[in-house]
Amino acid sequence: MSEAKEDANHIEKLYEFGERLSESKDKSQNVKDYQGIIDAAKTSIKAKQLAAQLIPRFFKFFPDLSSQAVDAHLDLIEEEELGVRVQAIRGLPLFCKDTPEYLSKIVDILVQLLAAEEIVERDAVHKALMSLLRQDVKASLTALFKHIGSADEPSTDEFIREKVLTFIKDKVFPLKAELLRPQEEMERHITDLIKKVCLSF
Repeated sequence: MSEAKEDANHIEKLYEFGERLSESKDKSQNVKDYQGIIDAAKTSIKAKQLAAQLIPRFFKFFPDLSSQAVDAHLDLIEEEELGVRVQAIRGLPLFCKDTPEYLSKIVDILVQLLAAEEIVERDAVHKALMSLLRQDVKASLTALFKHIGSADEPSTDEFIREKVLTFIKDKVFPLKAELLRPQEEMERHITDLIKKVCLSF
């Protein structure tokens, strides 16, 4: 079978899996479809891009496949192909939408990606982090500040620390009126986070 035909088959199967999952009333019954999506993340570039959209979209319905799904998605983030990486980055906030226990881990991943050289990739990281901040500002800020360092957990990577500080200064603070709600509680939370950072110096 030619590579193009095989590629088309992967894409077609992915669309079938996605369609069945979308139409299913009880998605948890479609384990094979979701497994098929995860498996497709190891095939062609176009299939990987589509899988990067579908894995997070249906993630919440398959807790038994969660670690496999996250691992497959993280592999997509490390892909050589920029389009696959960007699509995978865009999908990261969806993992936390209905499964907030993943938020800290996803913020950690995105923080590492702040160092991305490609502008389009870095832009996707910024948008993903902002999306997480809008989902749960307190947990997201706590996870971000972890990378700045504190007396309990000093920052191990000065470069990443700088990237996080720049992100907070350039992206978060300009939107503080929108993001930091309830204002008094969030200001207190940020003050506490900053105090922890200051104590580490």
